[in-house]
Amino acid sequence: MRMTPRTTTMRDAAAAPPRPTLAQRAEYAALRTVATLLRPFGWRTASNAGALVGGLGWRPLAIRADRVERTIRACFPEFTEARVRAVARESYRGLGRVAMESIVLSRASREDVLAAFAGAEGWETLVAAHAEGRGVILVAGHLGNWELSAAYMAARGLPVDAIAMHMANPLSDAFFTRTRERFGVRVLFADESVRAIPKSLRDGRMVGFLSDQSAKGLASTFVPFFGRPARTPRGAAVFALRNDLPMVFVAALRRPDGRYVAHFERVPLVRTGDKEADIDATVVRYTEVLERYVTRFPEQYFWQHRRWKGQPKDTPPHLKEP
Repeated sequence: MRMTPRTTTMRDAAAAPPRPTLAQRAEYAALRTVATLLRPFGWRTASNAGALVGGLGWRPLAIRADRVERTIRACFPEFTEARVRAVARESYRGLGRVAMESIVLSRASREDVLAAFAGAEGWETLVAAHAEGRGVILVAGHLGNWELSAAYMAARGLPVDAIAMHMANPLSDAFFTRTRERFGVRVLFADESVRAIPKSLRDGRMVGFLSDQSAKGLASTFVPFFGRPARTPRGAAVFALRNDLPMVFVAALRRPDGRYVAHFERVPLVRTGDKEADIDATVVRYTEVLERYVTRFPEQYFWQHRRWKGQPKDTPPHLKEP
């Protein structure tokens, strides 16, 4: 069944986070304690510790476990129940790895980041896009380690800006912002991105969008994701089409040995002369690329998020949120 993309627009959320509460200060203290405890250990030990902690979210804690398994089952009806459970378990473990690896980045060197990768597929595609000199739109999803992919590109000398939402805890927000900036990744917060993104692109920088979760303040369009209408941010498509910029899909995917491979793939823009239709069609294209990678690496996707939340009211029952 072919679905027609439909667009929704929401107001920008420009409010700055409030001053930290006592609970947020305690949360930040715990974050810094974990960072300190991990300092004597290597990347792999920290990652494995994260997998252990993350796995507890699946069993025995069962945090959203039923929903996660139901979603995986709906996206992969050919999976056996054992396979569904295995993918769910590894997704939780992967989320724990991303959390711990992101904390480890706060003290990692450029050499540490590069050593975490076994190689890159399509690196020449990214380099060629950047060489055009007009800026590059990067699109990614919550697949593999999305934080590490930006650090990897910056560690290899390319100018990267990342669009980010403010975290609820301003202390943690500042911690992770400093971590990203250590490697030359410049953070552009969503509430200031309308002004900041054009300047970055004029400077020939690469601007990264996480384009698989809609949030308050983001203009979005409904496009198929595993056959169901999913609200998807359209900002990457808007900027790419408005400025005729190259668009590259990015993912850092984990190998069985714990190291990563960076993947880069050019996403062709759709240009028919119908501005709104072209934006929607381009959103479909990068969503299709993400779906293809998720199909190859389902254990590394962030299934805990309600990807199909807030569907159109006229969505057929068999295509509603699992």
